[in-house]
Amino acid sequence: MRDYPLVQLTLTRMREFYREPEAIFWVFGFPIVLAFALGIAFRNRGPGELQVAVVRAAGDSALVRMLGATPGLAVTLLDSGEARLELRTGRVALAVTPGPTLVYRYDSTRTESRLARLEVDQAVQRARGRVDPALVRDERVTEPGSRYIDFLIPGLLGMNLMGSGLWGVGFSVVQARTKKLLKRFMATPMRRSHYLMSFILSRLVFLFLEIAALVGFGWVMFRVGVRGSVVTLAGITVLGALAFAGLGLLVASRARTIEAVSGLMNLVMLPMWILSGTFFSYARFPQAMQPLVRALPLTALNDALRAVMIDGAALGQLATPLLIVAGWGVVSFGIALRIFRWR
Repeated sequence: MRDYPLVQLTLTRMREFYREPEAIFWVFGFPIVLAFALGIAFRNRGPGELQVAVVRAAGDSALVRMLGATPGLAVTLLDSGEARLELRTGRVALAVTPGPTLVYRYDSTRTESRLARLEVDQAVQRARGRVDPALVRDERVTEPGSRYIDFLIPGLLGMNLMGSGLWGVGFSVVQARTKKLLKRFMATPMRRSHYLMSFILSRLVFLFLEIAALVGFGWVMFRVGVRGSVVTLAGITVLGALAFAGLGLLVASRARTIEAVSGLMNLVMLPMWILSGTFFSYARFPQAMQPLVRALPLTALNDALRAVMIDGAALGQLATPLLIVAGWGVVSFGIALRIFRWR
């Protein structure tokens, strides 16, 4: 067993990894730091007070008192020029000019501005005697899985699988090529497939530690749970790690310098960082872009991870995204095996 080349190559890849403190931090530490920072920044704490400016004019004092007594509004009395400046720079959401006809000045593309307009108008109309014709009752709920941190943790897990697969595999291959190690390997009876497979197998060894670290941190700090099967989640992450390891091998199969592979890695990763819904939903992009976005491996992986962790989806419900991820992995590894160069 000790003489089997694939086993020895895999052990070598593992030693290369855990002897690099920087690699350990970027694989295990960085996603946790990012999850902590974003989880604190976007934790559920309500919308906060809406900043409203009242423009100095006849009747401004009464309007300031009335709006100041309305919960959720923070009112400031400003001159016309100051109010325009504060509105333009985003420091206030709405500027109200008193008079026989109230004037609401706001940016309709800003969600908080539209909300401030509704809150202020409701307060003004009720103060002037409006009676709502229909009785309503509010029931405020907070569903598990609806928080930003619940959306973020699966995205960070997918991003980590992509980053460690591409950089951990591709960078190591090119580094060995620049040091002339691949040229020496070429003179041995070692198979090309064994060399490439050793990178993929070594990734699997550390994979479950990555999952446990990030998902465990999310549960301890923010009570982010896994509604679906843990086994299904583990299987999806294994598939994702294999796919991105294959993509990393493809990118590094011909690159001769560290600079070249770094540029290729960024070229592959940057579109997925932006488009694949790691930090915000990709539904924000135009409808014409959706087929392209959904075909990206990180998009499909994030969709599958969120379906299991948030929705509790079963494996049979994830056929489409898993086939996309698997297709990228198989095709990437197959092409890499054919075009790989030792020199």
